[in-house]
Amino acid sequence: MGSSEPAGPYEGFGGKVGRTFAGSESWWPERPAPGPDAPNIVVVLADDLGFADLGCYGSEIPTPNLDRLAAGGLQFTNFHVTPMCSPTRAALLTGVNPHRAGAGHVANSDPGFPGYAAELADDVATAAEVFRDAGYHTIAIGKWHLTKDSDLSDAGPRHSWPCQRGFDRYYGVLDAFTNLHHPHRLVEDNHTVELDQYPDGYFVTDDLTDRAIGMIRQAKASNPSQPFLCYFAHIAVHAPLQCKPEDLERHRGNYDAGWDALREARHRRQVELGLLPPGTTLAPRNAEEGDDVPPWDDLDPADQALYARYMEVYAAMVDNVDQSVGRLYAALEELGEADNTIFLFLSDNGASREGEALGTTSYFRTLVSKNVKDIEDHDFDRSRIDLAGGPQALVHYPRGWAMASNTPFRLYKINTHAGGHSVPFILHWPQGQAEAGRRDQWAHVTDLLPTLCELAGVSRPEVRAGHVLQPVDGTSLAPVLADGSRRHERGAQYLEMSGHRGYYDGDWEIVTRHQPLTEFGDHEWELYHLAEDRTELHDLAAEHPDKVAELAAGWEAEARRNQVYPLDEGSRLRYVVRPVYDEPLQQPVRIVAGTHTLERYRSQMLIQWRSFTVDVDLRFGAGDRGVLFSHGDQGGGYVLYVDDGDELVFVHNGYGVPTTLRCGPVPDGCSSVRLAVTAPGNWRWDVAVSVDGSVRGSVGDLVMLGAMAPFEGINVGIDRRSPVSWELSQRHGPFPFTGHLRAVTYTPGEPAPDAGSNFVDLLREMGLRYE
Repeated sequence: MGSSEPAGPYEGFGGKVGRTFAGSESWWPERPAPGPDAPNIVVVLADDLGFADLGCYGSEIPTPNLDRLAAGGLQFTNFHVTPMCSPTRAALLTGVNPHRAGAGHVANSDPGFPGYAAELADDVATAAEVFRDAGYHTIAIGKWHLTKDSDLSDAGPRHSWPCQRGFDRYYGVLDAFTNLHHPHRLVEDNHTVELDQYPDGYFVTDDLTDRAIGMIRQAKASNPSQPFLCYFAHIAVHAPLQCKPEDLERHRGNYDAGWDALREARHRRQVELGLLPPGTTLAPRNAEEGDDVPPWDDLDPADQALYARYMEVYAAMVDNVDQSVGRLYAALEELGEADNTIFLFLSDNGASREGEALGTTSYFRTLVSKNVKDIEDHDFDRSRIDLAGGPQALVHYPRGWAMASNTPFRLYKINTHAGGHSVPFILHWPQGQAEAGRRDQWAHVTDLLPTLCELAGVSRPEVRAGHVLQPVDGTSLAPVLADGSRRHERGAQYLEMSGHRGYYDGDWEIVTRHQPLTEFGDHEWELYHLAEDRTELHDLAAEHPDKVAELAAGWEAEARRNQVYPLDEGSRLRYVVRPVYDEPLQQPVRIVAGTHTLERYRSQMLIQWRSFTVDVDLRFGAGDRGVLFSHGDQGGGYVLYVDDGDELVFVHNGYGVPTTLRCGPVPDGCSSVRLAVTAPGNWRWDVAVSVDGSVRGSVGDLVMLGAMAPFEGINVGIDRRSPVSWELSQRHGPFPFTGHLRAVTYTPGEPAPDAGSNFVDLLREMGLRYE
């Protein structure tokens, strides 16, 4: 056929190449192959769990599964994270300090600075990327919270989603939290899980546990020789505090004595267990203005009953997390993998004070209460005590319980005092650990990735995917694991969160409790000698100004090295300025019937702090009924539907308080329905509903939904998952529209007069006073 005969075999591809397969040497490209004894790795991260919330850390909450891991493993009593969730996740996954990794604050603000980019930088490698490159199968379960709001939708971009940051599989919630009974949006791998209604008895912690076990079983069945890394980030115990009824029953009546008695009992057990250095004093009740907690005995009995119920719900959630750990570990034992699995458990920060002084059954209402005068309604919360824990109430406890959760330390999540970043940490590895016991060396979350790499024999590369990687900031704990008497040679560590600053170096620490819109400076520093004062009770700044100056200079150098600047001066500018790529999300949209739920943030951009209209394009026939559109859930939202008798009904859910507007019958042949919402200011909305151009009903002075509500996105022709109207869902479920609905069009209008976007320049001017 005109081809020349080969001269004979030659070397190529890595072996001898002849004319035929039979006469050639096979060659395959190398794949990473972990050694036969390479350990599996499971990292379980709880959310907002305080230092004292586990039985093995002094709690009355039964946590037998975690207690068993602590007793058979290594229990750390001086372990520290960052004071907030996204930064801790960034530091845990990369070993790099959070600001330098791009996540110095929660992933819900994007003010335009590299230390606060709300996503991981390109020049840091996640544990999943490092271990997958080394031949591991990688799994992520649960809360992610390392993706910008603007990148959460199904349009992406997905570069900061879990599967693009090294995980082979993912199942969970990309957002900061969700309704645990009716999650607003679950994501599997790279797609939204599309479902209209959860089954009776659904609880997301159980679902996440099922998925983790299933993915591990599938991976080990598919390739038994391949080790896995499973990062299981619980959504619990973050607010809203919700639990299963059977879990709640086990904790009824346990908190009637109040938070003061609980702190004392937990501290007493901590001392008895030897968790604290001898002589460690329990910090007094938090008394700082804005962080203060009243004496339990001074409370109204009705409030005591309500607050005790809140804590019962929280305890049930901790109980359920422990059950999850037990189920997961039992699955490892069943597979014969438990002994050679490095199993870690920790929390992402100290217990949360976001319920503030009174607690709440309406989490979103309380989140906006700092901006909206007189929005809190304590009598309303009292009336809903029997709903606490269930899907209708979005509970958070008062900060008195957070204080008890952080026993024996001061203050809370967000603070750079010890209560904000001292957490439980357990490491359990039967095949690899030299002994069981406790470790009291000061250790930090950035130490975990280098520790896991050393224990597993995995090298973190200097260059990956074309990027020269930033060096890790953590130091391997392997020497400390092998010998409890060894000093952990990790050096100093800075802390920063929302203007609060801290710096640890050996036996000394400086820390600030910064007040918004006040001067930053060395005058804020408190100085503590941690070797003698673990609970930060004796401020020595006035006695040792030279030590303060030395440590302050250390903090300054680390802040500049880690792109901590600029600091948040407290003007709230960071929440108002938005990137240019947010602008398309505020444009009108026509949503065709049959489209699945529009993602939360895109939906919010159409209505937040502004007037808007919603136009329904349909062909109505007598007897048609169902939801025309809905936006939100039990935490807040609105829905327009046609009920029996062709009656058009609008319901506004004002953070749990329903307002119903009945608009009369819809005529046969109707082709358009409009909801017009006007935002006159003062966080209010006025609403008018029209049918074929004729106003059928109006209502004014409704509370405007803002901050993160409505949390569930826009649905067309149905009200999926957590309903806006509980009463309607009890009668009709998701209530899909039975007629011919073509589309719904959202058109954003003018911002409210007092919308934050109108005051960017003013907020900037306010903040410049503290430059």
